Amino acid sequence: MKALRPLANGIVVAVLLFGAGLAPVWADSARLDRLFAQLQSANEADAATITQDIWIEWSKSGSAAMDFLLQRGKAALAAGDAQSAIDHFSALIDHAPDFAEGYNARATAYFQIGQLGLSLADVDKTLALNPRHFGALSGLGMIFEELNEPDKALEVYRAALKLNPHLKDLQDAVERLDAQLGGQEL
Repeated sequence: MKALRPLANGIVVAVLLFGAGLAPVWADSARLDRLFAQLQSANEADAATITQDIWIEWSKSGSAAMDFLLQRGKAALAAGDAQSAIDHFSALIDHAPDFAEGYNARATAYFQIGQLGLSLADVDKTLALNPRHFGALSGLGMIFEELNEPDKALEVYRAALKLNPHLKDLQDAVERLDAQLGGQEL
């Protein structure tokens, strides 16, 4: 049955592509620019809403079928089925290779199963397509920590915080790594 999963995913995608018939909704660049500008001076309550709005924009592929694959993959990941999530995200990437969020989601799934090299490759692709992806930068920092490269982790966490200064987990990670490295400048 597992051998048929990629074929089944391909059939589902083909059916959805022909049956979607919906006008695409692309991530709005101007809206993202405004959201990122607002994020810099937002209070904590507003920052949470703005951050969520950014993630919503990033999750718009422009295709109902591709958005469906993203949601299926996220649901599988939330259910603890990383392999099914990877299958869904891989199908998404096959059909929408310029959609950064497909790579970012798959990077997360690969990280969860300990495939750091594959996760790193997908983070790199995410950042090539979307250099402001603070989530991918956060993931890159976690990969560097797993690889015992705290100086690199600290650098990318700081880069993510420049984009979104309200990420409490990253603020904590910067403090922890800064103390671990003795407060040295990079």
